[in-house]
Amino acid sequence: MKIVVAMSGGVDSSVAAALLAEQGHAVIGLSMQLYDQSDPNRSFGSCCTLDDLYDARRVATALNIPHYILNFERQFDEHVVSNFVREYTSGRTPLPCAHCNSDLKFATLLDRARGLGADAVATGHYARVERDESTGKVLLKRGADPAKDQSYFLFSLTQDQLARAVFPVGDRPKDVVREYARIHNLPVADKPDSQEICFILDNDYAAFVTARSPDTARAGAIVDESGRKLGGHDGIHHFTVGQRKGLGLGSSSTGTPLYVLALRPVDRHVVVGPKSSLDRTTLTASGVNWIVGEPTSPLRVSAQIRHRHRPAHCTVRSIGDGRAHVVFDAPQIAITPGQAVVFYQDDVVVGGGWIE
Repeated sequence: MKIVVAMSGGVDSSVAAALLAEQGHAVIGLSMQLYDQSDPNRSFGSCCTLDDLYDARRVATALNIPHYILNFERQFDEHVVSNFVREYTSGRTPLPCAHCNSDLKFATLLDRARGLGADAVATGHYARVERDESTGKVLLKRGADPAKDQSYFLFSLTQDQLARAVFPVGDRPKDVVREYARIHNLPVADKPDSQEICFILDNDYAAFVTARSPDTARAGAIVDESGRKLGGHDGIHHFTVGQRKGLGLGSSSTGTPLYVLALRPVDRHVVVGPKSSLDRTTLTASGVNWIVGEPTSPLRVSAQIRHRHRPAHCTVRSIGDGRAHVVFDAPQIAITPGQAVVFYQDDVVVGGGWIE
């Protein structure tokens, strides 16, 4: 089988390419140039850099497979970066990795793969795909390593995309993947994992948003739940629901620590209150993707409202127009607009959407 591998220059995608080549597939390495790295006035994060592109090419050379670099600067800015800025300016907390995976990597790479006569696209994600023999549908499942599972970021993949997706490292733990890289002398075997958003330097989201959208940096008030002013701020993009640090307020008059409860971009208010006020038992999601089909009745599932959130038992119901209503069995803390809620039954991803 001819398979295109999205090679980021990291150990996971490198091992994915090596495993497929070892299995006898015709492997083509593709790397994405996501921004103009020749600009001397711009700095980048530690992922998807020029060095990463060089590392991907070194791995491809070691594996003796063809490797191409594709310029995705326009698509990346359009689908990922611009969305990131819009979300923050709207008082929401974006999830760029999910948009990058569905709107850019799979959608665009599948088109390129077809042009190259390839049958599938592989990535280094810790997730699994499996065909349900009784229905013929393709299932998206958690990766075998619970600590590295990345199925949360892939909830919006369609049946067509999943049918042509391959996740070679999804069935093994991370330490086994890294050991494979060492045994096979891959030049990135000991390269550290990236822990930050690729286009953000030093995790300074606010500075990036301010540079891209200067009007966002407009002063406003920090208020309590009754609307009483407690302080001021330099822009709502400095805050996210559930945040405690950086408020500049200390504790409430009763000595209770204060947390961000809501962001109101219209009046530029940051609403704060006690941790107990963050508890919610319901949410509504939009842009919902049902991987194996929209349910006609309420479903019992476990839902994650953040990547590292412990799945919580709940009932989800489709309410039409790509929206769903979720009722949790127990209150969940800091349900954050802009993040994804992803529904699971055991280790199978049922679907997911964007928290309103």
